[in-house]
Amino acid sequence: MSAAAAWRIGQWLNAVQTTFVGLLRVWSVPIVLLLSIASGYTTYYGLSYFITAWIALVITIAVQSIVVICTLELAGMHWRANPLRWLMVVVSLVVALVVSVSFSYFKFYEFSEKDTLLYKKGNVLRADVDRYLEQVVGLKSRIIAAGQRRIEQAAREANHAYLGDHPAMTGEYKNHVGRGPFWSHYKEILDSEKAKLKQVENRFPELDKRVTEVRESLADLALHLNDAATYERMLMAFQRAQSAAETLVSSQGMDVVPAPRLASYPEFARGVTPSFAMWEDVSLFALACAAMVDFFTLILSYRLEFTAPGPLAEEEKEFVFQGLRQFNEFTINQNDELEFVIEKTELERARRYSDWHRMFAVAFLLNRGYLRKMSSKSVEFAPNLYPVIAEQMRIRQQAHSMAVSANEDALARAMREHGEKRHG
Repeated sequence: MSAAAAWRIGQWLNAVQTTFVGLLRVWSVPIVLLLSIASGYTTYYGLSYFITAWIALVITIAVQSIVVICTLELAGMHWRANPLRWLMVVVSLVVALVVSVSFSYFKFYEFSEKDTLLYKKGNVLRADVDRYLEQVVGLKSRIIAAGQRRIEQAAREANHAYLGDHPAMTGEYKNHVGRGPFWSHYKEILDSEKAKLKQVENRFPELDKRVTEVRESLADLALHLNDAATYERMLMAFQRAQSAAETLVSSQGMDVVPAPRLASYPEFARGVTPSFAMWEDVSLFALACAAMVDFFTLILSYRLEFTAPGPLAEEEKEFVFQGLRQFNEFTINQNDELEFVIEKTELERARRYSDWHRMFAVAFLLNRGYLRKMSSKSVEFAPNLYPVIAEQMRIRQQAHSMAVSANEDALARAMREHGEKRHG
């Protein structure tokens, strides 16, 4: 392969790489905007639960703007150049990030913990209903025990009436053993109590059936928490069991078992309302998601600083190259960037040298993002300044080579003419 072909291939590869890098930098701008919008939405979502909606919107816009602007400023400055300004930018950025992440956390918490929260609600519901059913089932033993006590009391009174020593017996009936009017009266009471207890026991199967329906519907609901129909079936079964229990209790003159309040399905399935109580049980996943969006915004905004607002015109390239050539103290700093001192040397001060042209060039490049200020005395090259200077150096190198070649051709021509005259 000839040198010319290799050079053309190298130029083509360099053009492709430059175009690709340029497209990536241009593509970073809409990505940053989209990330800011996404982070702003989640921040607004959390803020709107605590303050008025329009105030939340204004604060959200301010927060996202501060994140991008402060990141761009932070990328273009060094703390040694202006410590106070650097500190103010860092504090502003940290405050904006804390606000953004904190209120974005509520949205990601609701999204990531939705199933967990629904599962917890299901557990609470199941525990409340089970507790109620246990009390309802315990009613049977209490009713039977109360009925047995009434039967035993009626049996004792009937026995005393038979023996004639019942306290209510007076006159000729007292101490009279056998079946008489008193015994018949208490025997009727005894039979009545036995009949009542038997009647109540006949109603127990209906209550057991209702309790079984509730337990089965609870088991089905545990597998289908997101199914409204399953929840409604459980609710209807619970209401039937509650009605049966209250009817049974009221017939016995006992206190009604307090039933838990069961929410409707929309209320049961409704997401969590953002509150500061969410920080008591922090979800690391939700917090990481909230921080991740702002982290990507931060990184891409920082990288945007390496691209100037716009390319330099040919006249501007010539101007800044001539200005930078007037500086002498160049070094490679710890950032692997070309750094130079911008203040006058002692000799220049002694000669009262006017550095207006070169200082204007430095200020121009600082404002355009092609230079970064390291301190009050020095600046460094930004990555996008190297191609500009390299192009100017290449142009001058080509011009120098052409001038040398032209001088050599003129010298050779002069020598030939001199030789021809001499021989002639």
